[in-house]
Amino acid sequence: MNREFKRSKLQICFSVLEVINKGASKPTRIMQDANLSWNTLLEVFTELTSQGLIKSDYEQGYKRYALTEKGLRALTYFSKALDILDYSEAKTLYA
Repeated sequence: MNREFKRSKLQICFSVLEVINKGASKPTRIMQDANLSWNTLLEVFTELTSQGLIKSDYEQGYKRYALTEKGLRALTYFSKALDILDYSEAKTLYA
């Protein structure tokens, strides 16, 4: 049985952090890799920026995003929590 589950706001935020951590910096690439709509991505950018987890900068006239030190720490702690909870097996419930 294939069920679709909505991701929580926390899951979406950490998905964006993971995508940025893997090297995506352009907003469109982040949106595609995190599987988000443009409006949702803008909301997440606002939230993550206000929390100090990401920063934006202009490179060659284009906006780019990067993790802050705080964002990297948050991503590390979240990943460790998922490992402790053995989230890898729970993920298969959402596929």
